[in-house]
Amino acid sequence: MATPSTVPSGTPSAPRTPGTPGARGIRARARRSGPGRRHRRGLAALTALATLTVGCSALHAQDPARTSAPAAPPATGAPAVQAVPAAQAQAQAGQAAQAQAAQAAQAAQAAQAVLAARAALAAMPAARPQAAAGQELNARVSAAEQQAGVQQALAAARRWGLAALPLRAPAPPAVKPELADGPGVKRAPGLPPVVYRVPTTDRVVFLTVDDGAEKDPQFAAMAAELGVPMSAFLSDYLARSDYGYFRALQAHGVTLDNHTLTHPDLRRLDADALRREICDQQDHLQQVSGTRPRLFRPPYGEYTEAALRTAASCGVTAFPLWNEEAFPDHLEWRYADQEFHPGDIVLTHFRAPSTDWKGTMPDMLRRVVDAATAQGFAIARLEDYL
Repeated sequence: MATPSTVPSGTPSAPRTPGTPGARGIRARARRSGPGRRHRRGLAALTALATLTVGCSALHAQDPARTSAPAAPPATGAPAVQAVPAAQAQAQAGQAAQAQAAQAAQAAQAAQAVLAARAALAAMPAARPQAAAGQELNARVSAAEQQAGVQQALAAARRWGLAALPLRAPAPPAVKPELADGPGVKRAPGLPPVVYRVPTTDRVVFLTVDDGAEKDPQFAAMAAELGVPMSAFLSDYLARSDYGYFRALQAHGVTLDNHTLTHPDLRRLDADALRREICDQQDHLQQVSGTRPRLFRPPYGEYTEAALRTAASCGVTAFPLWNEEAFPDHLEWRYADQEFHPGDIVLTHFRAPSTDWKGTMPDMLRRVVDAATAQGFAIARLEDYL
């Protein structure tokens, strides 16, 4: 049995330490200081240096003051200076050619240095460091997000008065359990199975809420914040005063299923009445929710073979009943050991406080979640298994 994490009472949610980057800050720092960016900065610096060297060399080569002997200023009142002898002119030309050749060699060396730097950068195994950096970044972001999620879950558990942090349900099975006739399942050939307990070894139970009379906004807020999956089996005559309430629940993962139009005892209905109660509500819920229900719960848990056939004809694939019933102040158990078992279906109702409902819907949800957590069970979505 898994041991739930207790909720520390009176301990505020741990804030993020100042200066410690969150997921967004980690990504930004990685973009600013990643290996690829450092490589590009180094390449840009080398290219700029080479360009400056080549430019200076070119300016040096084009400067006539550096490639020829300076002309002597004319002497005031003196006769004009005679022409430079041919041998001296040839020597000066040779010196200028040597200087230009040296400058060209320097420019070529600078260009080769740039090419060599580019080749070295291209030859570096950048893919592996970048991949490693990416993996490290993803791991750090994931850890930060997980830590934030745990803190939010703990804060929500404290806010709603839970005794411990609820256990998270495992991933839905890739293949749904086979619903053959046996313990917890009654099935006749060609008819939808009647299910009291889903055949699974997962330590999960399923919460189902019937009728739709009470539309408690605190219950909706609590279910949404805690992320508790559940199935709402609605009777039109009770739910129709505010289907918007149930659509809001649906937006947070609650599925809307069929519980007839007017909640009659199906054993007393003829074929036409059965079709109206079951199939008309199928059509109506499809219009309300955008999804045609697959699950049908007969009022009072009573049904006939005719009811099974009628429901199958309009898209129903299973009749989930229940093994436990939840109230705000207690749980009623089918088993003598008064414990949950893997795959148990829990029944409760949309009800306001009354003589037989001693508390609120948030009280009821708190009792179910705490009982499941204490016994090492998570609450899962029924439609993921049926």
